[in-house]
Amino acid sequence: MDEDRTRNDERVEETKSTLPAIETRITDFVRLGIVGLFAYWSFTLVAPFAIIAVWASILTVALFPAYARLRAMLGGRGRLAALLITLINLAIIIGPLAAILFGSAEAAQALFTKFEAGGIVVPSPAESVRDWPLIGERVYANWMLASNNLDALIKQLEPSLLQMSGTAVGLLASIGAGLLSFVVAVLVSGFLFRPGPRIAETVKTFAERIAGQRGLGFVKMTTSTIRNVARGVIGVALIQAFLCAIVLRLFDVPMTGLIAFAVLILCIVQIGPAPVLLPLIIWGWFKLEVGPALILTLLLVPIALIDNIMKPILVARGLSTPMLVILIGVLGGTLSYGLIGLFLGPIVLSVFYDLLLVWLRAGGEAQQQEPKA
Repeated sequence: MDEDRTRNDERVEETKSTLPAIETRITDFVRLGIVGLFAYWSFTLVAPFAIIAVWASILTVALFPAYARLRAMLGGRGRLAALLITLINLAIIIGPLAAILFGSAEAAQALFTKFEAGGIVVPSPAESVRDWPLIGERVYANWMLASNNLDALIKQLEPSLLQMSGTAVGLLASIGAGLLSFVVAVLVSGFLFRPGPRIAETVKTFAERIAGQRGLGFVKMTTSTIRNVARGVIGVALIQAFLCAIVLRLFDVPMTGLIAFAVLILCIVQIGPAPVLLPLIIWGWFKLEVGPALILTLLLVPIALIDNIMKPILVARGLSTPMLVILIGVLGGTLSYGLIGLFLGPIVLSVFYDLLLVWLRAGGEAQQQEPKA
């Protein structure tokens, strides 16, 4: 009987001792649930502005060294330095777009005037067009109709043209919305330069609370990656587009602004300028004399190849992460998430690579410390 009483008393004591632990766990779960609920609400409120916030942060980090130098040159006037950098950024965005819009409008107006005057003449197709596989007969018939009566062909293709125009308008609207978001991000970044050091300290404190000293290393690596990608990808793309515009202007190539903008976009999305510059070189050999065509080729070929030399050097400079990992992050991020992935890709891949190395080293050290039997 005494033994049974003792066991019952022990069970009661165990139950009493475990009750506070259970209550503590329940309280922790409730607290976590409330924090998670507020975090979710906060995320849904901020989500519409997430892209703008990310772009503004990237621009601020990438351009802060330029802001600091300009502020020192202006005698410590931070507001004026931030205003000048913001205006320069807006000019870089709006200037080429305005040139493209005006050039495209002039070209479209000239084409419409020529069409109204009957000045557009389509040559008759060759008989060999009929022999093209699958599409030969259809292409030959439409081509022949265009050479005889262009108005009739346009009326025949009117439903398809309307559908294509609707798709084009939707695409232009999407591009316009993206550009508007980017312009707003440029304006927001102008207000982040002055409090930038305080924001950086807050981010470092948060990273240190999450991952200790390694969190500070991740913040430093993120900053270096953003600036290197801005220099190695965006900077080189701007140089290529600018040089291309100068060369094309020297040779009086039509729609220079649109071609230079296409070169800029292709370089940023990691396709390269070859799809634009190669047809230009071929056009030059058909349209120009041998001497000017050769000079055009000798000028455009280095422009097409310069990113293969400068980009790997600038992107990986000052980083412990291998250059191959950075370049894979740039390419994969661009393909997966568009232009913003150009920066997020190498950052995420670099952090994952560093964490993987830490995990592997920790496992190796643990195996070495195990006592041998």
